Amino acid sequence: MGTLAALLGAGVFLFSYPAVGPLLEALLGRATLLSAAFAMPEGALETLRQRYSPELYEDLPDDPPPQSASQPASPPAENAPSSQGGSAPPQSSQVELPPETPAQLPEIPPQYQAPIISANMTGERGNLAFYQYGAAWIRNYTNLSLGEISRVLETPAGVSVEAGTQEPQVLIYHTHTTESYEEWDREIYDSRNDWRSLDNTINMAAVGEELAKELEKRGISVIHDTTQHDYPAYNGAYDRSAATIQGYLDQYPSIKVAIDVHRDAVLYDDGSILKVVQEVNGRKAAQLMIIAPCDDGTVGIPGWEENFRFAAGFTQAVEEQYPGLTRPVFFCYRNYNLGMTPDSLLFEFGTNGNTLEEAKYTARLIGPILADYLLGEES
Repeated sequence: MGTLAALLGAGVFLFSYPAVGPLLEALLGRATLLSAAFAMPEGALETLRQRYSPELYEDLPDDPPPQSASQPASPPAENAPSSQGGSAPPQSSQVELPPETPAQLPEIPPQYQAPIISANMTGERGNLAFYQYGAAWIRNYTNLSLGEISRVLETPAGVSVEAGTQEPQVLIYHTHTTESYEEWDREIYDSRNDWRSLDNTINMAAVGEELAKELEKRGISVIHDTTQHDYPAYNGAYDRSAATIQGYLDQYPSIKVAIDVHRDAVLYDDGSILKVVQEVNGRKAAQLMIIAPCDDGTVGIPGWEENFRFAAGFTQAVEEQYPGLTRPVFFCYRNYNLGMTPDSLLFEFGTNGNTLEEAKYTARLIGPILADYLLGEES
């Protein structure tokens, strides 16, 4: 895994970071990026070994192979589908305010204090690694030229769902359910934190629930699965989530869209972590990054163009309403179970440096936009 400086030198991301430019410049020279965008589904294995609690993650291999839809896993009995959502009472359309931050935050012993670096990640004009699609950006990690990408995106996405039907239309699930966030919004964190939780009220299941509620408000029938596919072992989580997805598809052929809700993680060599953030209506929101697949004949997603158009079109819709809320679409040769439904995407809500409230706020912001997009009612 390369350094962040090398990745940035190749044009991976542009940091909009006016407040602490010299500090960022110093960090880039010695930073290692541990990001789902670069190492999923394997993850940052060495960091997992060193930082994540052993009772959650055992027997991590040195170099696990990428997951592939060409080798489906048999659904284990313990992963039988369990439906959540779809019958929730109507929710108020008003965005909830976060709980008040205590006047005095819990103290962190000096030896365990490490900095949180806030930044906004966007594209870079003039860099051939990036493609601008309206107000959205796409980071191209494929062999396709920008001209070829442009021709693919000339055709609109065909994704469409119906409102008011009892048949499930959207599946929201979590391959890495136990991923969690910082508890407080501040400039330091406790280096003993493992950013994992078995409590579904504070891990990725809580973010997925906010997204599901927003879709349900518009009459879209949603199944929100909260199975912890990464517990008790991290390795094999994508095989287990594939089994869960297939179980739902067998039971509900009406499902048209599947969204895997994650959060990213960026850790530097000096122990500092990155927080990706954009202010919306005076409040901090975690930036959203969508991972979309490309298939060169080896990935196992023959219909990748539809997923990619969905990712680009929806990111464009979000950026039109909330500029800066999204990171560039991560366009890559990866499977991530994204070929199992006609329209499948992976959503990354912030990083381990963000707070849960920031991620949930983003889910509330993008939920109505996603509903409009799926119903064909976006402006």
